[in-house]
Amino acid sequence: MKKILLVFFGLVILILAIVYLSLWSHPAKAETDIVVGRENIDKIDFRHLDSVTVAASTMYESTLLKEIMQGEQYRAEWAEPIKVPVVYLDKIHGGLRIIKKGGGKQTQSLRLKNEKGVVYTLRSVAKDPTPLIPDWANTLGIENIIVDGISAQHPYGAMAVARLAEAIDLPHTHPRLVFIPKQEGLGEFTAAFGNKLYWLEYETEGQENWSDFKDIVALIDTEELQEQKWAHKDKLHIDTQALVRNRLFDIVIGDWDRHAKQWGWFLQKKEEGYIAIPLASDRDNAFFSIDGLLPSIIASKNVQPRLRPFQKEIDYMPGLVYPFDIYFLKGVPQEVFQTEAEYIKTHLTDAAIDGALASWPEEIYQLHGKEIKEIIKARRQHLERYALEFHKVLESKEFLTEPLKGSDDAEVPLELHRCFECL
Repeated sequence: MKKILLVFFGLVILILAIVYLSLWSHPAKAETDIVVGRENIDKIDFRHLDSVTVAASTMYESTLLKEIMQGEQYRAEWAEPIKVPVVYLDKIHGGLRIIKKGGGKQTQSLRLKNEKGVVYTLRSVAKDPTPLIPDWANTLGIENIIVDGISAQHPYGAMAVARLAEAIDLPHTHPRLVFIPKQEGLGEFTAAFGNKLYWLEYETEGQENWSDFKDIVALIDTEELQEQKWAHKDKLHIDTQALVRNRLFDIVIGDWDRHAKQWGWFLQKKEEGYIAIPLASDRDNAFFSIDGLLPSIIASKNVQPRLRPFQKEIDYMPGLVYPFDIYFLKGVPQEVFQTEAEYIKTHLTDAAIDGALASWPEEIYQLHGKEIKEIIKARRQHLERYALEFHKVLESKEFLTEPLKGSDDAEVPLELHRCFECL
């Protein structure tokens, strides 16, 4: 018995040693947004360059051991240099000025406006997951599991997602990949934001309509939408079919992270009142790839049910149904889900999928492009079944009993905390 215990504890120590070795096997000097062939980015005069060749980040480079323990994921995409246009804020869209600093828990961002009042956002491609690291992870020295988890995100997913959305007539924020050098237009943010790679895209809030929709009063966030609902009551409804189509599209592209703050709404004036048309943003988690021993354990439905991997078969539908869905879509007839699934299946053709992924630079497509295409096509083919499963899970849930996460500060009565149409 004593020998068995010694062998057991010996195996435990060996496994822990392997885990820690894989966590520590990251570059001694990790960099983001490096200019290829240049040793000192601060000495380059970008005013004489139309484009630069950059890599999103070298932070996720790995060894064989690390790939076994923490997965291959999209490490190669993050480290692959690609050609990107150099952009000065005063030279684009009629000149852009900074309104304020924004950003979530991982992404740095700046909100910008031009002379016409159209609002844009710069969102960093490179992520900083430090705010997500719990104290216990720092104490145990395993914080690199969370930092390294960003490698599961495709750095250029948003580019392909926008093209896919167009194929099924969904609005998007028109993300454009740009390199922003240090410049006067960044003002006090020059040091923190200059010489980096960004998505430049339309903002999901603002008074000026940049879309093709007519009679748009404003672009608002979910919190303001709730307040507008309280003000207008039965005169305001959301475009339910459009939201169902959006959520089924999220399933196709494997975007599992769709909480309230990741949606904007076009508020459209109608004769009888208003319609709110959904606008999805923040596509960081589209095509989310999970492999390797540790990420697979973490992504178990019994550990992190919302962390669903992008693979041909959806393994756990309840993890994809959010409080956001209960709030806006519970009670919507099953037929709407079936109709929208059929629409996506019909319009998201093989040619549309091929064309969307061809928007990536060739060197990026060659890494996992073919695999991603095959998964999209497989999910599309089974979408009617997934739509019914989604609806079944949705209808099994109770209405909310607390404010919708992401719009907690909405000044609305308690009955509007249950669901959008509960007034």
